[in-house]
Amino acid sequence: MRGYPYAFYVALDGNGANGLEGMAGMCLFHYDPATGGFAWKVTYYDGVAAGHACSVNPSGTVGFLGNAGQHLMFFDAATLDEVARVSTLRFETPDTSLQGSTHLAWLDDRRFITAIGRHFWRFSLDDLENPEQLEPHGVRLPHAMKLSASGRYLCYGAMDDPSRGRRGEARHVGVRDMETGEVTVIKLPTTCWHILPHRTEEVFYAISFRVAPMDRVDYHEWGMAYLKEYVFEIDLATKRVRRHWATGRETPAHINSDITMSNDELIFCNGGSQSILFLDLGDMARYRIIDERPDVAALAQRPREVATQAYDVLARGNLFGNSQHILGALRVSRFSLLDSVYACQLSADQRLLFTANRGLNHISIYDYPSNTLRLRAPMPDIQEFAPEVSPLSDPRLGFHHGVLVG
Repeated sequence: MRGYPYAFYVALDGNGANGLEGMAGMCLFHYDPATGGFAWKVTYYDGVAAGHACSVNPSGTVGFLGNAGQHLMFFDAATLDEVARVSTLRFETPDTSLQGSTHLAWLDDRRFITAIGRHFWRFSLDDLENPEQLEPHGVRLPHAMKLSASGRYLCYGAMDDPSRGRRGEARHVGVRDMETGEVTVIKLPTTCWHILPHRTEEVFYAISFRVAPMDRVDYHEWGMAYLKEYVFEIDLATKRVRRHWATGRETPAHINSDITMSNDELIFCNGGSQSILFLDLGDMARYRIIDERPDVAALAQRPREVATQAYDVLARGNLFGNSQHILGALRVSRFSLLDSVYACQLSADQRLLFTANRGLNHISIYDYPSNTLRLRAPMPDIQEFAPEVSPLSDPRLGFHHGVLVG
């Protein structure tokens, strides 16, 4: 694996439509743009579930596999071998099994901050069993979190809450002042799971993640909502929305995952709509799209994947009582019957865009800003790494959030 200038890490949650209930693993994809050579490694971890997001410490030696299974799990960034794990239930019990430490923010090579239950907690890799409990985070289910450009603020998104007595849309994001510990909850018209701070300015971006709860109340089993979508630009000094972008429901910008940015564009992939969207930061109006929607021939070549996707969607709720949600989800997916790109990361020199397509089980690299396809690498079947998965089952690895080092 040595000698490759780029390392693209992607969290894995196994085959199927519901990543918050699946397996937990990592894919490490190496690439050399000079030669076109690439290599990969895949590992699934026993005793950990619902792999979701990943990150690597500043020195690039230790990685974190965030999950919705109530573990903190760390791996060697070079080999993917597990180096440490601890149950977060020893510190605080969440109100729902959907809540886990899916994301964290590194403070330095050994220390990090994450959310457990209703509080923030500060940890050291050298003593995972004795963290420091901080103040309440103030949101429903905290999700993506990152430090601002200066490091002064921690920005974080929130998921809708399915727990009894607290059910409902989040419709807010949070900001923690890292100097004073003050927490501010900023109300928004939509829920936003995922956020990204600006590269240099003290603002951050939150992208709407709109779902339709089963039977109008169940946010554990939800469908993709066919509604308009938003991007909010939020000023960290005033804790207010400075600008926002809204787009009609016909735009394929539903169920976003990774967010990255260049000097000129905010870039985010949309697993529900099979697209990568590039929003112009100058006017926050114009946009362009890479469309990875599979055609009929591609779908015909993947009968197990399509069958699993359709079955999992129908199993999430009462077909007759929630038919409007299923019809809406079909419009969101543009009738493709597969999910799509969940990982996208731009290289530091802003020349290469790395992506991982969950539905089609391939990793693609595009030249940026031309968005010309440079490499498309089909990835192996999950059965090679998880013998418990039937040979007749869906073969997808289950790509989710990614991070790029190099």
